[in-house]
Amino acid sequence: MNFLAHAWLARHGSDDFLYGNLIADGVKGSDLSDWSAATAAGIRHHRRVDAWVDRHPQVLAARHRAPRAQRRYAGIALDLVWDHFLARDTAPLAEQQQLVERCYRLLSARSAPARLATMVPPLVANDWLRGYADFDFTCRAVAGIGRRLSGPNRLAELVPWLHGDYPALEQDFRQLWPAAHQVLASDGSPQP
Repeated sequence: MNFLAHAWLARHGSDDFLYGNLIADGVKGSDLSDWSAATAAGIRHHRRVDAWVDRHPQVLAARHRAPRAQRRYAGIALDLVWDHFLARDTAPLAEQQQLVERCYRLLSARSAPARLATMVPPLVANDWLRGYADFDFTCRAVAGIGRRLSGPNRLAELVPWLHGDYPALEQDFRQLWPAAHQVLASDGSPQP
């Protein structure tokens, strides 16, 4: 899951909890003492979501369908693809618009961890969370992340597979999202 899915799963928590979910990929290590209790709870929630999603049968099946040479990177691409389906399907909902604005407000008002500092301003300025509804935008984002990794852009090499496997990926998402929402949005995590 990427920014939008994490936001949906954390939306009922406080702003600090939601913020922790949004910035968790930029936070290294298990020592979260520099963060407020609610933000640290959000970071831990994000990490539980990622661990659960990475083990889900639909995600494992999708990764297995990826070209062997790029399979190691498929999880990164899939996280953005899940946000695509979520953005596409929830775009007309007022709750989606409110959630996106809340995320942008939080990300604009607070500094991001160093690992995300250069990515957050364009994310907000270019409206990525709504942009994910467009699959071509999502594929450009996948390739863009690949440019930040060392070596050949294995993520960009996955884009043709993402297009070709789109119907199967959509079916994977149709099983993954309700399960994630049911299991993880109500997992009893503290959401101060």
